[in-house]
Order: sequence, then structure tokens, then C-alpha cells
Amino acid sequence: MPSLLIADDHPLFRAALRQAARDALGDVELLEAGDLDGVLATLDAQPQVDLVLLDLHMPGNHGLAGLAAVRAQHPGVAVIVVSANDDPRVVRRALDHGAAGYLPKSAGLDELRDAIRTVLACETWLPAMLRASVSRAASSPHDADLAARLASLSPQQFRVLTLVAEGLLNKQIADRLDVQERTVKAHLTAIFERLGVRNRTQAGVVLRELELSDPARQLE
Repeated sequence: MPSLLIADDHPLFRAALRQAARDALGDVELLEAGDLDGVLATLDAQPQVDLVLLDLHMPGNHGLAGLAAVRAQHPGVAVIVVSANDDPRVVRRALDHGAAGYLPKSAGLDELRDAIRTVLACETWLPAMLRASVSRAASSPHDADLAARLASLSPQQFRVLTLVAEGLLNKQIADRLDVQERTVKAHLTAIFERLGVRNRTQAGVVLRELELSDPARQLE
């Protein structure tokens, strides 16, 4: 029985995704999370999850950073990005950072079902209206390099990087992760080397390059 994690902070949209998943798969285990911390905690506790439907702008997530976190810490889990942002360049970036599909929030139930079935069949899915424009959107060499550098980090190193970007000190990171401070320092040495940076500030900048503006907030 496939297991899906629906990650969105809007209850009505989660309900629509639940219905689409049941229609597409019938017998399916459904889990839910309303913020990025909940997504990562659920994946830690439920390693059987096959697919995450991930809102780009849920609380704790800032664009592609959440996608990168899931891919780094749980590389065996497929991710369909869900967003009101249908800019082909954003879609291209999401695919380059490891998304298996991209689902606009304007999609109908038929598209929701098709996306879930296609990605669980180990294929990439895009809505028909975006396929041509995304195919014309060239991948950025810088973005491809950034994705490769982030993918080179271990799950724990990515957690450390995230906390560094939040401004935590080594001792605070050690307390948060329940490790010794010298372990954090060792992780930072490896992070700096793999990201090609010299200090904590530059490491935090690397992660912030994944931030995207939220179209819903722009309308407000």
C-alpha cells in the first residue's frame, strides 16, 4: 500500500489532495503536515512514505529550501511540488533541485490524480499547459551546480546548514541535534568544503539562494 504525505497549511486544499489520492490509488496511507518542521519530523518517524505533496510556501518553507531539505535528508522519497506559482523558470528550478513533478494549485482533480499516479510510477509529471514553456526554460548552470553541492551533503550536514542559516551558534545547534559541539564543528568543516565557502555567513547565503517570493503574499 503506497504512503503519501500531504504537506500544506490550508485544510481545504489538503482535503482536495486527500480525495485525489484516494481516487487515484484506492487503498493508500495518508499522512498530513502543516509546516516544514512537521514534514521532516513525519519523514523521520515514517520512513515508509513514498511521496510528498509539498507546498512551496507553507510555514517554515521559503521556496525551494524545503524541497532541498527533503531531498537531502530523505533521498528515497519522491516529491511533487505544489504551488500557486506557475512561472516556467520556477518550475524548471524545482525540477533541477529534485522534484519529480510540479502541480499548480489551479489544477483540477483529474490532474491531481494523474500527477500522483505518474510520479508513483517513477516518471516525471507536469501539467499539459506548462510542458512546452518549461521545456524552453533552460536550466541555470549556477542552479545545477548549487543542486549538486547541496546533494553532496549528508542528511545531518544539511540539518546543520539549515540551523546555521537560521543564525544558531554551534552550542545551540549541538543542543538542538543532541550531539556534541565538536561534532557540529566537524560537520561545518565538511559543509564549507563541499559548498565551496569559507564561513558561516557564506554558507547561509547558499541556502537563501533557494528562497522564492510567494505569489499569494504579493497579491495581498
